[in-house]
Amino acid sequence: MTHPEKEDPEYGVRILGSGTCVPSIERSSCAALVTAGNENLLIDIGSGTIRRLIEAGHRITDIDAVLLTHFHADHSSDLPAFLFALKYPEMNITGKKLHLIGGTGINRFYNDLDRAFENHLDPGSVLEITELDEVGKTPLSFRNVSVSWIKTVHKDESRAYRFTFPNGFTVVYSGDTDYSENLVRLCRDADVLVAESAMPDEKKVPGHLTPSLAGKIAQRANVGKLVLTHFYPECNNVDIESQCRKTFSGSVCPGRDLMWIPAFK
Repeated sequence: MTHPEKEDPEYGVRILGSGTCVPSIERSSCAALVTAGNENLLIDIGSGTIRRLIEAGHRITDIDAVLLTHFHADHSSDLPAFLFALKYPEMNITGKKLHLIGGTGINRFYNDLDRAFENHLDPGSVLEITELDEVGKTPLSFRNVSVSWIKTVHKDESRAYRFTFPNGFTVVYSGDTDYSENLVRLCRDADVLVAESAMPDEKKVPGHLTPSLAGKIAQRANVGKLVLTHFYPECNNVDIESQCRKTFSGSVCPGRDLMWIPAFK
């Protein structure tokens, strides 16, 4: 059983899911939790996210925002269960807004999802949906963290996010993407890049990064540390860290479920 790290979880990012659509005990589908004091922003919410969130010591009512990188099932399939659970009386979040944030079509995506579940998902006035443009010229401001974003190369709604903590520490979460100059710009001088690395270099598929491509982005952007995630089973049979080091000279770390990335300089 994987357990949370020992560090003080006041400010940082926890990988909740480092896998894909392929069912796995070790790796849930894609998700991460940005924690900034008493504020919690969930990035993606694939299958297994809610369980991992509880394993990490959180309740679903701790979540202030859900930011989707895109709408594929391995990044969003726990969203119906999450919203439906908020209707349970003991999960009452009266007086607090839940922000659902995503790229082009997020309103349509939510409405279609609600209709598919016979209009039982809507938690009422607590839900606020924000549809992002392609370039975040004005960052979203939460209490303890700001969020900027940019469109990436996967789907029309695909967005990568950059989180800036009060001490200036920055983390970028790529979501699914092919090589992207936009992502290089968003990552410029970031302390950490959490980048998808779906397949080994020799099995590159369109719309996804490989270890060496993730490394190339990190190197060009002068990223301090690269955390790889979103692994298909094919990655188990190769040394993905070595592949990444072909193009990146900084610190490399393969991600795992419940891994904690502290936000300190």
